[in-house]
Amino acid sequence: MQKHYKQLIIQRTLDKAKEAVDKIETNIANNSEDVVQANELLKSLKLVPMECNLADLSSIDTFVKNLNAGEKFDAVCYNAGLARNTAATDVARTKQNFELTVGTNHLGHFYLNHLLLTQNSLINKDTGRIVVTASSVHDPDSPGGAQGELATLGNLQGFEQAVTNGNGKFDMVDGQPFNADKAYKDSKLCNVLFTRELQRRLDVDTTNNIKVNSFTPGLIVSSGLFRDQNQVFTKVFDIAATNLLKVGEKVSYGGGALEYMALSTTVGERKGGQYYFSEPGSGKYGDEAYGKQFDVSTVSKEAMESDASGKAKRFWELSEKLVGV
Repeated sequence: MQKHYKQLIIQRTLDKAKEAVDKIETNIANNSEDVVQANELLKSLKLVPMECNLADLSSIDTFVKNLNAGEKFDAVCYNAGLARNTAATDVARTKQNFELTVGTNHLGHFYLNHLLLTQNSLINKDTGRIVVTASSVHDPDSPGGAQGELATLGNLQGFEQAVTNGNGKFDMVDGQPFNADKAYKDSKLCNVLFTRELQRRLDVDTTNNIKVNSFTPGLIVSSGLFRDQNQVFTKVFDIAATNLLKVGEKVSYGGGALEYMALSTTVGERKGGQYYFSEPGSGKYGDEAYGKQFDVSTVSKEAMESDASGKAKRFWELSEKLVGV
């Protein structure tokens, strides 16, 4: 009997999800040297398109309600990311009044994770994995993070005020005036803190073996993440970073990094709460990069200090209050 693998393909709209499924199936059919093997793979895959808009908590509610009760996921990847034009000065907001970048990249994933773990217990407690896509820009001491505005959540004053006011409205996590560049970097720092604090909380339950890790796939200019930037500059930057300077990565390498995080036995055997880093230009090593140039690394000083100071715990509590759990 042929084994079937179910994979949910989730996008902001159902049309986008269906488009993604079609693209995956077409790529498998067209890029395989073995037609029979490709057909067998297509038969074994059950790709299910679904809608989930992380900028709207009600959309996340609907998505989780549409999942089949009782099924368990072996791996959940929180991979959605939004980066506004760095020149933007207006504060775009989610349906619940959160600043859009942090509201989507952190709070949307945070709420989805809460529902998956507590409402329906949909993640396999024995072997389940949670993978969070972060970025090296969360660290001001990294080459990318040192450019422009630096990531910092400060004393969480923006979150604190939003909770106190009861309207969820904040411009920046640290309470400072809005800056689009910093908002993205802050959201990635949020992803790292979320990963580490979630693993700490899961470890309290000795019957729970879920592993949570974050990673950076490297600089991938050709992905949709940069769709809000100047497209002429983006195309030139992509050629320079990826082909000339060899510090950028191709989409296929980033996808391989995500696959490694979700399926590698090496990652599965290690403790969770780790951050996996991709050295600039690791893609040139191909699959050999995974586990070597792409491997466990250290997080930013603020992320490490947040564990010891109790800031990560307060960050979690404020996130809970903002999403209403």
